[in-house]
Amino acid sequence: MALFTKNSKEKTEVKNLEDLSWVIMSPRITEKAAMISSDNVYTFNIAVSSNKIQVKKAIIEKYGVTPISINIVNQKPRKEVKRGRKAHKKGTKKAMVTLKKGDTIELA
Repeated sequence: MALFTKNSKEKTEVKNLEDLSWVIMSPRITEKAAMISSDNVYTFNIAVSSNKIQVKKAIIEKYGVTPISINIVNQKPRKEVKRGRKAHKKGTKKAMVTLKKGDTIELA
């Protein structure tokens, strides 16, 4: 939700009141994510209902860097067998965020 003020010709955005702390759930720490982080690509687990625009705003808000591009991958839910029993694995969503050269994110 954004507040707008009316100028003589057009509307200009005054303040963005949207809280985006729910978008980025955690950094994705895997072997593959570590390999591509050398190319300034960082991987995050994100909320299933989020989109690229929300992810970009959340990265800017949380880490203070501006992404060049964002790629989002949906992992579908699937059924599997564990110890002879049927199990259900939840679907997830991950975002691969590319930063410009020189920008970094500290992933604790």
